[in-house]
Amino acid sequence: MKKRIIAAVLTALMLSASLAACSGSKTDNAKGADKAQTVTLNQNAANTAAATDNQTTQTKADSDSKQSDAAYTGGYSGGMIDTTDLFSSRDMKQEADTSDAKSLTLSDGKDVTVTEEGVYIITGSASNASIIVDAADDAKVQLVLSGVSITNDAAPAIYVKNADKVFITTADGSDNKLTVSGSFTADGDTNTDAVIFAKDDIVLNGMGTLTISSTDNGISGKDDIKITGGTINITCASDAIEANNSIVMADGNITIDTGKDGFHAENDDDNSTGYIYIGGGIVTVNASGDGIQATTVLQIDGGTVTTNSSEGLEATYIQIHGGTVHITASDDGINASSKSSAYNVTAEFNGGEINIDMGQGDTDAIDSNGDLYIRGGTFNINAQSPFDYDGQCEYTGGTIYVNGELTNEITNQMMGGHGGMGGPGGNGGPNGMGGPGGM
Repeated sequence: MKKRIIAAVLTALMLSASLAACSGSKTDNAKGADKAQTVTLNQNAANTAAATDNQTTQTKADSDSKQSDAAYTGGYSGGMIDTTDLFSSRDMKQEADTSDAKSLTLSDGKDVTVTEEGVYIITGSASNASIIVDAADDAKVQLVLSGVSITNDAAPAIYVKNADKVFITTADGSDNKLTVSGSFTADGDTNTDAVIFAKDDIVLNGMGTLTISSTDNGISGKDDIKITGGTINITCASDAIEANNSIVMADGNITIDTGKDGFHAENDDDNSTGYIYIGGGIVTVNASGDGIQATTVLQIDGGTVTTNSSEGLEATYIQIHGGTVHITASDDGINASSKSSAYNVTAEFNGGEINIDMGQGDTDAIDSNGDLYIRGGTFNINAQSPFDYDGQCEYTGGTIYVNGELTNEITNQMMGGHGGMGGPGGNGGPNGMGGPGGM
């Protein structure tokens, strides 16, 4: 991960100079001191952007991912996140190889501890019992949930203490329920605050259903979380799915009702990481906080994302290439704000369908505290303030409807502005970030 981040910074520094020289496609990048700024579509650049938009594809690894055993081949070649090795073939496979699997049955008040690499089929119902993975550093463990029901008072239902990677797979047609109904109790120095709590990488996949209910977080990963399949329903008081390093999704159907954020990627000790990637699947979030929040990059290449929240999407660098996004928000619909010192604040749109409905008051549909680039995509915006940016704006492609009217202009709603002009580029560039891969 550190090597990829270093590579991203070096790439960005080289790109910064070239980008600064080709920013003339905007009509006007100077912010007025006392009036709104308007940027008009540059038609020549729009033709190029349209060609780029046509290259954007739905990024499922296969039209029927349940049967896919191939590594993820989706993604957008110009993306901030390099998807080349983001998902392995085993990540994408929705059915476990159970030929040598061991069977484990749950019972009340008894933890089940897995200490060796392998595939484990887990069945049964239990109260105050946890599935604990405490294996070698290089161990790959697959937990196949086949009709599991766990209700705990104070401990995670699944607790990954140590392993290289743990697959949490729902068996075909199975219905699995994990609940923590009371206040979480720490495990020594570890604040276990989620129904699924992992200190190492986890993959969520399968062909069944997983329902999570929590008085705190739903799923918490201290490294990386991957989602490649299955149906996941989460009701929780805090973040539904949170990770220190990354949350990446290739497929699946996730429904979230949360008192905080839907997806949240943040490392308190390192603001150069904490990114979110969505390449396919369905995400539906009803949140009191943000629908999806990343510290560094939030990239959407495909799938369908629906949020009803205070803010819909938030990150330092937001990049949308494809997919369909539906946002209902009471603050900002899409907000690029400074959360990471490793990236320039940017909102960039190259494709996809973006639908935003904003509440009344001091709200913005698309708000960038830095630069705004619209090079493709279709926008349907209902808002009194459709755009707000503090840096420069380039509008070279895409179709924009504001309050039902087709427009070829982007009017900056900020009167006087928050800050000075900013140039494109900075720390972060195409293929700047890569996710964990390998089996």
